[in-house]
Amino acid sequence: MKTPVTSLFSIEFPIIQAGMVWCSGWRLAAAVSNAGGLGLLGAGSMPPDVLAEQIRKCRAATGKPFGVNVPLLFSRVNEQFDVIIREGVKIVFTSAGNPATWTPLLKEHGITVVHVVASVKSALKCGQSGVDAIVAEGFEAGGHNGKEETTTFTLVPLIRRAVKLPLIAAGGIATGRGMLAAMALGADGVQIGSRFVASEESSAHQAFKQRVLESADGGTFLTLKSVMPVRLIRNKFFEEIQAFEANCASPGTLETLLGKGRARQGMFEGDMEDGELEIGQAAALIDTIRPAGEIVGEIIAEFETAKKELQVL
Repeated sequence: MKTPVTSLFSIEFPIIQAGMVWCSGWRLAAAVSNAGGLGLLGAGSMPPDVLAEQIRKCRAATGKPFGVNVPLLFSRVNEQFDVIIREGVKIVFTSAGNPATWTPLLKEHGITVVHVVASVKSALKCGQSGVDAIVAEGFEAGGHNGKEETTTFTLVPLIRRAVKLPLIAAGGIATGRGMLAAMALGADGVQIGSRFVASEESSAHQAFKQRVLESADGGTFLTLKSVMPVRLIRNKFFEEIQAFEANCASPGTLETLLGKGRARQGMFEGDMEDGELEIGQAAALIDTIRPAGEIVGEIIAEFETAKKELQVL
């Protein structure tokens, strides 16, 4: 399968595994890359020494391309980029920040740079910053989200019309049919997160994986819009946030409520009540925990079947 995305990353299939905090360690990234997609390490949950170790283990586990996702909102990004450059990583996805800040440095070191956006305005800024590709992430996505609340179905064609760079669709995509729909809208590939959370190689806690399987239609909600929008599964922690927001709590009060380590507490340590459980709307489509390689194969097989079905119309 050849698209601008497969050519850019030298991969077989235009499937990118999202670099999710607490879920995307070397086992998952290597498994997706070995299956023909592009695996990403989720650096947002990794101190610099852990990131270096994860890069080395991933490189030992796959001879195929892989990358690192770096959320720019965290304070240690300087150290993380030092590690990435020192370890010779060739692909970096950045998110939650200004692409102009780090793209020039990464490009100087021969790194392919991709930035995640939620609006046309941000996509145009990416073009001006020299990134190599863009991820258009819609409102359906899990974790931290754009304030615009534009759905993937609308965002992808808007950005496709505005920029000529390779375009990767994200948000609400967990199946081959979803992949085909995204590419029909103008995407050159897809980034998938939630489906890979429920994989055997994901570093998410087993209790969180099971909670994802139990999530039904309407089981996730976008909250914390005044601080940093994030899509969560409903639990005790979510209800506390909702109550504070309903009482018009200040951003500072909400940040105090969040405290530190809530995402680790929920997704990595398995506290299903007081932890933060980040997942996308696509969780409602997921009902099995499978090896990541099988997930990639399943998505591609469904994609090809759906494409053939459309060709007879």
